Amino acid sequence: MKSKPSFEERAEAIRRQAVQSLFELFESSSEGAVAVDGDARVVWMNEKYAHFLGLGSAEETLGRPVEDVIPNSLMRQVVETGRPILLDIMHFQGRPLVVTRFPLHGEDGETTGAVGFVLYGNVEPLTPLVSTFARLQDDLDRARRELAEQRGAKYTFAQFIGSSAACMELKRQARRAARIDTTVLLLGETGTGKELLAHAIHAASARAGGPIVGVNVSAVPENLLESEFFGAVSGAYTGADPKGREGKLKLADGGTLFLDEVGDMPLRLQSKLLRALQEQEFEPLGSDKVVRVNVRVIAATSRDLKAMVAEGSFRSDLYYRLNVLPLTLPPLRERLEDLEALCDALLGQMAARTGDPLREISPQGLAVLAGHSWPGNVRELRNVLERAAMLSDRIRLGAQDFEGILPGGGRAVSPELGPREARPLADVLAEAERGAIRAALEAAAGRKTVAARLLGISRATLYEKLSTLGDMSG
Repeated sequence: MKSKPSFEERAEAIRRQAVQSLFELFESSSEGAVAVDGDARVVWMNEKYAHFLGLGSAEETLGRPVEDVIPNSLMRQVVETGRPILLDIMHFQGRPLVVTRFPLHGEDGETTGAVGFVLYGNVEPLTPLVSTFARLQDDLDRARRELAEQRGAKYTFAQFIGSSAACMELKRQARRAARIDTTVLLLGETGTGKELLAHAIHAASARAGGPIVGVNVSAVPENLLESEFFGAVSGAYTGADPKGREGKLKLADGGTLFLDEVGDMPLRLQSKLLRALQEQEFEPLGSDKVVRVNVRVIAATSRDLKAMVAEGSFRSDLYYRLNVLPLTLPPLRERLEDLEALCDALLGQMAARTGDPLREISPQGLAVLAGHSWPGNVRELRNVLERAAMLSDRIRLGAQDFEGILPGGGRAVSPELGPREARPLADVLAEAERGAIRAALEAAAGRKTVAARLLGISRATLYEKLSTLGDMSG
């Protein structure tokens, strides 16, 4: 008595029947069918396909390279890659054909050949599907364009306001940095415009067509920083996005990564970031797959990284990796010549944003502003102007509009001399320049070349100012 087939034997028989039935269905309902061996030579073609191709019989195609029989065929690609091309449009004698191609595998899993079918002799039956795909593709392209615009540079050098010697020298160095595809480190007090300058450098660089993606290290909780930089796969940690997320390094691929307040980066993350910057590759959280990127880094900090390296709170190797091309942004108190132009620009932006009349500042009001030390720099100046405009109905803001807002009533205070009265702006600016130059000369032990470098101006400009401002001895 014949034994009953086991479950595994029955399952294998059904699988073979399914394969055979599926092949017969495709072969009978398609416009043509062809099979090739591991060298992409035709081993079988049905007569329907041979007739469609204008051949006398299918037999004359046997053993020939598939491209000799079917121009533009991708069957060889399927054989070489072992991957199917499930739906494709192939053109033959000016006609679009809808085709599908599958690899054939032996028992050892190796690709032994491929089989292809012409599903339709024209694309008309697929018109609804093609229309839907085209619409989705248009939506995707539009979303990508909008996202690229959002991640593009927001500022240019024209928006970095200032014509003082220090500002002009800074912009000269920054334009030079834009032409060199290397890491830039922006140093300066808070509010001096480091983010604006980073965007301007990107906008003037060869990467301007790519994204600029920023990470404010101090604003991201430490436990989320790693995924912020490198991304994470689904389930990488408790609370992770079920769909996973791309990190800022990946989003900045082909463009610029702006690391703001990089001095606040925790030590444990510094070594991983260093490797990613050096190798231009990283592994997302929870993944063992290496992601490769092409990213230019612009870092910024208001902290003294060199001192942090000495005290052990910042890795020296990361510091040297970032400090390739350092640029120091001068504080507002050292470029008071730019104060009036900055006020004009900021007041213009306020008027455009709010729709209120454009405000002006009287010479007396400007003198009061010039007497302030500006620890918050341009950011603080913006805040002061906005507060003054909110509290006053006057179109022309004067000294009285700022004295109630600035510390010390808007007057510079000296421990020896007490409060100073408002003076002509030219005198205040000259005194500020004289003090800055005197301090630089003292720091440089009288060496004018070194002093000029500390001030961010050329040696010729320093000599010119020494001649104009006079005595530097006291």
